[in-house]
This record gives sequence, structure tokens and C-alpha cells, in this order.
Amino acid sequence: MDEDREALDLAADWADISQGLRKDLGQQLHSQWIKPIQVGSFCKETGTLDLFLPTEFSANWVADRFADRLSLAWKIARPDVRHVRISVHPGRRPLPELRLGGAGGSARRPANDGAPSLDTGAASLGGQEFGALVQGSVGLDPSLTFASFVTGNANVLACNAAQRMAAVESPQFSPLYLKAATGQGKTHLLHAIGHAYLQAHPRARIFYCSAERFMVEFVQALRQNQMIEFKSRLRGFDLLLVDDIQFIIGKASAQEELLYTIDALLAEGKRLVFAADRAPQALDGVEQRLLSRLSMGLVADIQPADIELRRSILEHRLARFAPSDVPSDVIEFLARTINRNVRELVGGLNKLIAYAQLTGQAVSLQLAEEQLTDILSANRKRITIDEIQRTVCQFYRVDRTEMASKRRARAVVRPRQVAMYLAKVLTPRSYPEIGRKFGGRDHSTVIHAVRLIEDLRARDADMDGDVRSLLRQLES
Repeated sequence: MDEDREALDLAADWADISQGLRKDLGQQLHSQWIKPIQVGSFCKETGTLDLFLPTEFSANWVADRFADRLSLAWKIARPDVRHVRISVHPGRRPLPELRLGGAGGSARRPANDGAPSLDTGAASLGGQEFGALVQGSVGLDPSLTFASFVTGNANVLACNAAQRMAAVESPQFSPLYLKAATGQGKTHLLHAIGHAYLQAHPRARIFYCSAERFMVEFVQALRQNQMIEFKSRLRGFDLLLVDDIQFIIGKASAQEELLYTIDALLAEGKRLVFAADRAPQALDGVEQRLLSRLSMGLVADIQPADIELRRSILEHRLARFAPSDVPSDVIEFLARTINRNVRELVGGLNKLIAYAQLTGQAVSLQLAEEQLTDILSANRKRITIDEIQRTVCQFYRVDRTEMASKRRARAVVRPRQVAMYLAKVLTPRSYPEIGRKFGGRDHSTVIHAVRLIEDLRARDADMDGDVRSLLRQLES
């Protein structure tokens, strides 16, 4: 009966949490990723709650994007929940080749799965284990190492600095501050530093967490009158790794505690690494002394990955984790089109391979265009009709004036129709607006051109190839 009661309580809590997440994330994201979650067992001794998803791909995705949000929501609902573990539902056959990890995401493993423990001596503080900061589902991800980090011009400085921070020799700078936009690899480097440092210093103690989680644990220690223990353990680490430091903005007491911790660790020659989506000077609401500490070492930028690096990342992922039957034109398409960040790039590859495996279809350019519409739409740059006309004229070697001319020679008409089709596909312009950009033509002319090119693409391989080539040029 106790087990039944526990299950009912968990179900009731999950209903409330799920409803809140639906309001925060929106119906589409909630239905696709949160709704399929099944609540598993809860271990009172370890404070670990299992959440299950039907496939490893969905477990990877949810763990990468929503693990912290789910963990915090459960802690608010049930204070006895200290760890949330996201995995594939038992009895479901996982897809091991999809364990791509890295920027595309990997389901985080519990601390006892063979991954190095970050604080094996976590003590009990008034019945609550302070190790929550550095154990369980927010431990070092085994897939995020220097070996799996692909370098290029955009990130080589940050990678070299990270390797220097993890080396046996004392670094020339501390702290190291990694600055990068979302999904460009700063979190990967934080994990890689932790792995390499443990390999070089097997008995080292490492603190790794997000700034948001630091805030949660700080507030809990404050409320439970455990600040002495909190400070003591925090300052006993050899390597401090704090991600998303921008989220500590405005928390005066936490900023002060972090400042004193940085000073204490630096005085003892310890190593500190911070990561954020902006430079220290751009952190609004940060106390000046803390700002000074964050920027006193080396600030290393990670720039957006260029086309060569994006290609290398995809090829590296395929070589290590996925089947080889992914055509080169698909790799080129993904590398050129998904250009906002590396996480989306690898996530797109994950999704494509997962869909192909689960449906038995072959990976193809058409499948990529059909199944990655959301990612592709978000990454497409704003394209103008003028740009389309210029690109089409260069491709077919016709004069730009022919786009608005009245000439009806086939060598002119077909490029004009292709340009109209692309204008409808790649811009939000209406048929009348497009017609006006092509010499004041009627909207019915544009509709005819769009339907004609659609039909030709379906039955003429040469025309389909021309359009695909033009799409790649315009979207790159």
C-alpha cells in the first residue's frame, strides 16, 4: 500500500509539473518531448527519481535541453528529490549508434555508471547531501572529452587554453573564462577540462555545476543554516567549473560568496574555469569586484563555426557513432543550412538518423528537407527577391534585366520562372508582390510559374538538380 501511495503521489506531482512546463514551453514542445515522459521509481536513500522516455534519442534530447528545468521543478515539488535521472524506459531496446553526445546532447549518466565521480567524499549535511552539486545527473558527461571536440579556426584558441588549464603543469592564467553563444561548445570544453584534469590528477576533487544550480544549492544551505559546511566544502575543491555564469546576475549574496570562493581558491593556486554567453564586461548587474576576478585571467572567445568546421563536426560524428551510409550531399546540405550553432547541427543529424532507423527509410536529401523543417526554417537567413534574381541570372548566365523583360524566349523564360518559384519558397512575399518584382507581372503568372517548376522538379532530374543547387547557394 505504501508503494501504491508513493506512486499516486508521484503521479500527482508530475501532473502539476507537466502542466507548468506546458505553459512555459508551449504546446508543441511539451507534446513532443515532455508528455512522453513516464515517472519511474524514487529511491529515498539516494534521493534519485527516474524519468523514462521511449527511445534513447528522446532521452538524449530531453536530458540535454530540459534536465536542469526538470530537476528544479521536482525539487520544488518534493524537497526529498535530490537527483533526477533521465534514461530509456526499461524493456525498450536502445539505439546505441545514436549516442552522439557532444553538442547534440547525450543523456546524462548517474555518477555510479563508471564515469568518474566529482566528489566521492560528499558528506551528509543535516540529512541532505551537499554532493548534489557535483554528483548524479549533472556529473561529467563521459562523451564530452577533448578527443570528441572538433577544432577549427573558430574555437582553436579556447580549446588550447582549456587543454592548458587541465594539464599537469600549473597554468599561466587563472581563471579561464570561456565566452560563446549558445550551442558553440563552451559546455563541452568545461566537461573536457574535468575529464583531462582527473586523468592528470586522479585524486583531485572537482566542482562542476551551472550558475543556476549554484544558486539553488546556495539558497538551500542558507535556509537550512548550513552555510559553514557549504563554504568549507566549496573551497576544498582543486578545480572549479561553473557554466552559464550570466545566470548569477543580480544575486548579491551569492555573488559575494562566489567572490570569496574565487579569492580563496586563487590564493591556494587552485584552477577556476567559467563559461558564459557574453564577455565579463557585458554581464549586467555583476558586482565590480566579481567582474574584476572573472576577467583577470584569460577570456577566450569561441566564434560561430564556419562551414569547414561544421563539415568536420558532422564527419567526426559519423565516423565515431553513426552508420556510414549518409550521403555526402546530405552532409553538405546540413553543414550549409544549419549554421546558427553546433548543438542544432548535431541535433539535426541525430534526428535524421533516428527517423531513418525507426522508419526503415534511407537517409537522403529529400528526407532531410522533410524531417528537419523546424531546424532548417530557424537557420535560414533572410533572403530577398533581388538576391534570388541575381543568383539565378548568374547560374543560368542571363542578363539581370531579363527578370523584368517581356521576352519569351525559352532561355529567358525558364530562369525567370525558377526565380519566381524560389521567391515564393524562400520569402514571405505574396504572389502579387512577387509579380511586381518581375516587371509588374500579374499574380496568375507567378502562380503558373510556381506550379510549373514544382511539376518539373518531380519528373525532371536536371531541373530538380538546378533548384537544389540554387537553394544551397542562397541558403549558405
